[in-house]
Order: sequence, then C-alpha cells, then structure tokens
Amino acid sequence: MIGAAHCECYIYQAQSLKEKRAVLKSITARLKQKLNVSVAEMDYQNLWQRTAISIVAVNHERTMVEKELHTALDMIDSMPEIERTVTEFEWL
Repeated sequence: MIGAAHCECYIYQAQSLKEKRAVLKSITARLKQKLNVSVAEMDYQNLWQRTAISIVAVNHERTMVEKELHTALDMIDSMPEIERTVTEFEWL
C-alpha cells in the first residue's frame, strides 16, 4: 500500500527564498530521520511564504501507512515555523 499526504503550508516568518528553504530543509530532514517516509516540495518553489509538500509512506498494511502519515502531519503541526492549511490524501 502506498499512501501520500499532500499539504499546502505557510511559512509566515520567511522573508526570502533562502529563509524558506532553510525552514523546509529542517522540516524534511526531521521527518526523514524520525519516520519511514519520503518528503519533497512539490509546488510554489518561487514564493517566499507558501509551499506545497508531499509525504509518502509505503507498507503492506494500510493502517501502518496511515499511522506514519498522521504522525508526520502531527510533527509538522507541532513546528511553530510552519502552518499547514490544506491536506489531501491519496492511496495507491
């Protein structure tokens, strides 16, 4: 089972693309280190305060994939530098 969570987020404190990318690099590194997921920025690469990231997990059980994705989303929600707005799930 492959599960993906597509999130649109705001980084309100970013005043440049460099600051935005530093925040994203920190977030993606934390997610990859602590969870068994892949993370990538998918849209809005040239906007300072807006981003769209996708988080993907693979496992033979859907419940395990759901648990990993929800844990990743909880980690994003606990980070004060980013606010998650729209989230969509996709299952393959």
